[in-house]
Amino acid sequence: MIPRRALLTITLLVLALHALLLGGALPHWGSSQAAPVVRFTTRTIAAPAPAAVPAAAETVAQVAKPPVRAARKKPRPAEAAQPQPRTTAPTASTAPIEPEEPTQAETPEAPIASEDIAAPTAVASAPATAPPPAEAATAPGSAIAIAPPGTGDAPGSTQPAPVRLPAPARLGFDVDGQAKGFHYSARAELVWQHDGQQYQARQEISVLFLGSRAQTSVGDLTPLGLQPRRFGDRSRSEKAAHFDFAKGVATFSANTPAAAIAPGAQDRLSVFLQLGAMLAAAPERYPAGTQISVPTVSARAADTWVFTVGQAESLDLPVGSVRAVPLQRLPRRDYDQKAQLWLAPELGYLPVRIRITQANGDFAELNLRAQGAP
Repeated sequence: MIPRRALLTITLLVLALHALLLGGALPHWGSSQAAPVVRFTTRTIAAPAPAAVPAAAETVAQVAKPPVRAARKKPRPAEAAQPQPRTTAPTASTAPIEPEEPTQAETPEAPIASEDIAAPTAVASAPATAPPPAEAATAPGSAIAIAPPGTGDAPGSTQPAPVRLPAPARLGFDVDGQAKGFHYSARAELVWQHDGQQYQARQEISVLFLGSRAQTSVGDLTPLGLQPRRFGDRSRSEKAAHFDFAKGVATFSANTPAAAIAPGAQDRLSVFLQLGAMLAAAPERYPAGTQISVPTVSARAADTWVFTVGQAESLDLPVGSVRAVPLQRLPRRDYDQKAQLWLAPELGYLPVRIRITQANGDFAELNLRAQGAP
């Protein structure tokens, strides 16, 4: 048996040892456990951690927002700081463009006020002021020039010449001609009609074994005389020229380049009737030697035909003896055709003889055989 004193001593030692263990007096455990106990104030960190988790969710939203807010706030100060240099930079960059309007750059308000007031006035006054110059320019620019005798190569006056249209008529012609070395005789007819506002003319030559050729001209009647709208030239097939005087251009069905025209321009059929209307209105204005330049359009191109007025003469025609004034167009180039016509005063200066000679020697001469109503 263990003596009672020894048992008491052992019991006291065990109790002392338990007291030490529970009291934390051992250094090795104290450092490892004291740190957890002391540093386990990470529970204070862990304690915020649970709060930080929702806060983290909030910060996610805040992290998204703050950059936006920061981005908005930072550029604003940046823009607030930089607008002064940037506003000066654009004005510097636009400076090369604005020299065209130095007065506007110097006095920005004055042009605005003047535009606000003057622009409507200009628009309102434009219709009233613009047409008269246009009309004034149209009349002298009739494109028909008249040069008195002895003026040589002078361009002549383009002042609008008075016109007097002949009465509608149907003229029949005997034709004597040559084509490709073949001599022929045929009949031709010229029909001239108008109602005082519009006109139409048709000339056709029919040749046995060679077929026929017809030219037509339709258009309007103006103070300047005939104003063609369409000219057609048909032999086997028809080619045409279309006149647009509003745009100042003639276009061709032959796909050739368009040609510029001005009021007074004629086609190859209307030109003869236009010349007759001019001489009928003022025959004294066209003494022998007078040159009349008329822009003349074919079915393919435009050219200027210059006619020289000759001395009146008597013609022996199938219809009888007729007094007529000759006009002759001489070719200017090797391939130009020569055109001659005789206008009879007693028929309102309608043509009573027409002769066309080609560069290769072919010709057709029409002599009046009969005349009557269309």
